[in-house]
Amino acid sequence: MPKPPAPAPVPAPTPTPATAPTHHLVPSPAGRVHVVEQGRGPLVLLVHGFPESWYSWRHQLPALAAAGYRAVAVDVRGYGRSSKPAAVDAYRMLDLVADNVAVVEALGEESAVVVGHDWGATIAATSALTRPDVFRAVGLLGVPYSPPGGPKPSEVFAGMGGDEEFYVSYFQQPGRAEAEIEPDVRGWLAGFHAALSADTMPAPGAPDPHFVGPGGTLRERFPAGPLPAWLDEGDLDVLAAEFERTGMTGALNRYRNMDRDWADLAGHEGAPIRQPSLFIGGGLDASLAWLAPAVEAYPETLPGLLGSHILDGCGHFVQQERPEETNRILVDWLAALPG
Repeated sequence: MPKPPAPAPVPAPTPTPATAPTHHLVPSPAGRVHVVEQGRGPLVLLVHGFPESWYSWRHQLPALAAAGYRAVAVDVRGYGRSSKPAAVDAYRMLDLVADNVAVVEALGEESAVVVGHDWGATIAATSALTRPDVFRAVGLLGVPYSPPGGPKPSEVFAGMGGDEEFYVSYFQQPGRAEAEIEPDVRGWLAGFHAALSADTMPAPGAPDPHFVGPGGTLRERFPAGPLPAWLDEGDLDVLAAEFERTGMTGALNRYRNMDRDWADLAGHEGAPIRQPSLFIGGGLDASLAWLAPAVEAYPETLPGLLGSHILDGCGHFVQQERPEETNRILVDWLAALPG
C-alpha cells in the first residue's frame, strides 16, 4: 500500500507591522541614523538616554504598534549604528534636534510625537521647543523639563558635592571616563544600571554613586550584587556588545557640550513648551530630588501638560523597570492628544 503523501509544510505566518520590528538607516546631517520601526499610524519618535540605545524601548515598540501608532526608536548620534562624528562639538543639542527632524522627514512624515528618557527627554524637550512645526507633542521620562537659561552648567555642577565630584563634571574631560569604563564595559554597565534601579540601588546613607570621591571612580560606588530584576543577562549582552564595538566617546560627548548648549539656546531662555506634554518619573530617581523645582514649575513651563505621573518605588529606568505601567500611560496620553 503506497504511503500517503507527506503533508505540505504550513507556511509561517507573514509578520505584521505590529509583531515585526524592522531596522534601517536613514540620512541625517551627520551621515545616518539607525532606526527601529514597528507599526502603522501616527508617528511616535522614541529617544533614549545614557548609556543606552534603541533597545531601551523594546517594551514600548510593540505596545505602541498594537495601539495603532508608527513607533520608531532611534540610536542617538554617537550610539549603536548611527553616525559618530569625531569632533566633540558635533554632539551639541541642536545637532541632535536636527537628527530628529531628519528622521521624521526621511520617514515621509511631516510631524511626530517625540518621547524621550534621560538625555533623550532633554533632546525631546529641545526638539519640541525649537521645532514646534515638526513635533506636535512631547513626552518626558525621568528628567523634567527645565527651560534654557540660568547659570552656566559647568559652574553649577562644579559647585555640587563639596569635596566630591558630580558625575557630570567627571564626564567632561575627554578620555577620563573612557579610561574607567572601556576596560570592562559589561561590568561597568551592570553596576551603573544596578546603582540607579529601585531593587538594587545603594541603601540610604551609602556613598552616593552619582559622585566621585577624591582620586576615585564612579564604579567603586556601584553595587556588586545581582542585576536589577528588569535587566537579564541577555539584555546586558545586547547593551554591552554595542559599546564594546563603538566605544564610549560618542555617548559621553553629549555631556561635553552642555556649556555650548547653554550658549546656543540663549535665545530661548525661560521659554515654555506649549504643545501637549507628559511627564513620567520614578519615585526613587535622584533626578526628581535634584530637579524638584522644575516639576513644581510645570504650570508655567509646560502649560500643555496633560499628565504628570510619579511611579512609586521605581528607579531611573522608568520604561524598562515598569514597562506595562509606562505603556498604559503612554497609550492613554497619545489617545487624548488633539488631532
